[in-house]
Amino acid sequence: MRKTMTLSIILAAAIGCSALAFAQGGPGFGGPGGHGGHHGFHDGGLPLRGVTLTDTQKASIKSIKQSEFTSLKSQFEAVHQQRQAFEALSPSSSGYQAAAASLAQAEGQLTTARITAEAAADAQIYNSVLTGAQQTQVATNKANFQARQAEWQQFKAEHATQSTTSSSSSAQ
Repeated sequence: MRKTMTLSIILAAAIGCSALAFAQGGPGFGGPGGHGGHHGFHDGGLPLRGVTLTDTQKASIKSIKQSEFTSLKSQFEAVHQQRQAFEALSPSSSGYQAAAASLAQAEGQLTTARITAEAAADAQIYNSVLTGAQQTQVATNKANFQARQAEWQQFKAEHATQSTTSSSSSAQ
């Protein structure tokens, strides 16, 4: 239970920090020589790695991401308080199951709001901030990422089969 709360807090901080790091043009965020993020994706959004941005674009993206974070902050805090109240209960408490159900619903609503806000911010960045050439680079980055991901899945599937086969052989 604490892991989920910790991850929620880290996620909230990451959304705010990613906007700051991105706007500064650090590694992995269109800056020089970077390996940042998850294959160039900042907080799961647009793959902007290798896309050269102007200072104005960086400032716009920072502002959009900060607005996204601010719009979700009260929900993150409410879920945090609800989680703390739930964790204070004993499993033998009469309202334990109801509190668990309420917390699960609140976290589900927060996840929906977070994903929707991120998608709206990404759409705003893509449609209002990036040029046509930058949009093309983002599409190329995304296609390359998906190709690498498919290759990795295939590799894992092939090696999982080989590992299972060799384990079965050595067990006999």
